[in-house]
Amino acid sequence: MRTLGLLLAAVLLLAGCTTGDDAVSRGTSFSFVSPGGKTDIFYNGAERQPIPEVSGEDLFNEGEQLAVSDFKGKVVVINIWGQWCGPCRTEAPEMQKVYEQMKDKGVQVLGIDVRDFDRSAPQDFMRNRGLTYPSIYDPSGRSLLRLSGYPRNVVPSTIIVDRQHRVAAIFLRDLLASDILPVVRRLAAEN
Repeated sequence: MRTLGLLLAAVLLLAGCTTGDDAVSRGTSFSFVSPGGKTDIFYNGAERQPIPEVSGEDLFNEGEQLAVSDFKGKVVVINIWGQWCGPCRTEAPEMQKVYEQMKDKGVQVLGIDVRDFDRSAPQDFMRNRGLTYPSIYDPSGRSLLRLSGYPRNVVPSTIIVDRQHRVAAIFLRDLLASDILPVVRRLAAEN
């Protein structure tokens, strides 16, 4: 048993060394690794990598698809949430504040509802809180599979992409509007 534990530790150590000390492996698309267990991760300039296509069925319009690529030229705040998630109950109105304050400045909030296997529960959650930004309905979390290494079990979490849809920030925790607004204002001002 001890040998198995040492072998596992060695494999993890070697795997962790292959991507350097930043959170993006060098390549043409985004691959997530949390450096040193950080929960707030920021990327600048050449560190930013394009996000793979993230898409899924619209929460309110069954059969209609939503995708990050639907918001070309916009900063997109991708918020992973679930109506069953306690911190999401506080965070959701904060996302709505961001959306209301920034939608006319080229910023879009896009929710991804995960682990809600009864569609009516997250719909009620959004209606009851007056949330008007769109959400992908993704009970199984399949829309996030293309995000290599992204911890799909961290809910809530937020990915912010710049106008070129390159990953600019990741938050692996619940947020307030005051956490997000400085980031999206800066990104919206970029050319």
